[in-house]
Amino acid sequence: MVRLEAVKMPDATSVAINPPAELRCEMATQFADWVRNDAAAKFAPARLTAIANFDSYDCRGRNRVAGAKVSEHGKGNALDIRAFALAGGKLVSPVDPKVAHELRDSLKQSACKTFSTVLGPGSDGYHEQHIHFDIAARRGGYRICQWDVRDKAIEVAKVEIPTPRARPVFTSGQSAHAD
Repeated sequence: MVRLEAVKMPDATSVAINPPAELRCEMATQFADWVRNDAAAKFAPARLTAIANFDSYDCRGRNRVAGAKVSEHGKGNALDIRAFALAGGKLVSPVDPKVAHELRDSLKQSACKTFSTVLGPGSDGYHEQHIHFDIAARRGGYRICQWDVRDKAIEVAKVEIPTPRARPVFTSGQSAHAD
């Protein structure tokens, strides 16, 4: 694991990651390369100065559901982005319908070519307010790109998702299955 505090740009400036992201080396490298070689140019002529990290390494199940399969965040292979900061202090949210559709679509297309998973609005109720990037390895190089670049805001219902039932506790001498 490494702590990614900033991405050094070709012109010797830096793009800060706020707060710094904890990631596996492979994910940190892939994300830094994407920022350096593709994403930053999408904001030109404005200069990208920082990226708002919503979530990186967190040892947990998918979507924070207890007992669920381990999330790519739990493996250090994922980063969630809430916004991009430009010189002059302007914040650009990749999920804000008021931000130019072309910019958001261009970010989506480049991210989907770079990462094996990109989730945003429209993927599920967990990714309506940020964009999730990860490098999950899947059979046959299968990729997931689910990010609706919306032109108007939609109301997202807050739904309580139940957690799985607790597993039974077995004491010595008990069988884990019925005879």
